[in-house]
Amino acid sequence: MRLWLCITNRNNWKIIKKKNVWGVPRRHENTMKKVRPGDKLVIYVKQETKKGEVLEPMIVGIFEVVSEPYTDSTRIFKAHAPGETYPIRVKIRPLKIGEVKFKPLIPKLKFIKNKKKWSGHLMGKAMREIPEEDYRLIESMLG
Repeated sequence: MRLWLCITNRNNWKIIKKKNVWGVPRRHENTMKKVRPGDKLVIYVKQETKKGEVLEPMIVGIFEVVSEPYTDSTRIFKAHAPGETYPIRVKIRPLKIGEVKFKPLIPKLKFIKNKKKWSGHLMGKAMREIPEEDYRLIESMLG
């Protein structure tokens, strides 16, 4: 079983929660090919600014993968690039939903080597594997 941190925005978080599906752009297909049923996905919502207000980065839920990766280009996610549908997908089921502020976790997370430039560990990625220790910490904080 692998443990993944999945990076999304608030709009797509609502879709993930409603439809129980995680999707990534084609350029991340090789990463998604490593995902198997039973893997756990920790959903991370990145920092955003809405109407001048800064919305802090959060961990918002943990899901279990319940399907093999598949391709579906149905437009359900809000994409940055025109025509992007995040077609490489897996079906998921919720294990824990909640909100944990991400920044206070940074000093304790093993996968973040550079604590000052922590966002570099997430930039340009749709998802990344995390160690069990980090997963357990996040899981315990989600309540």
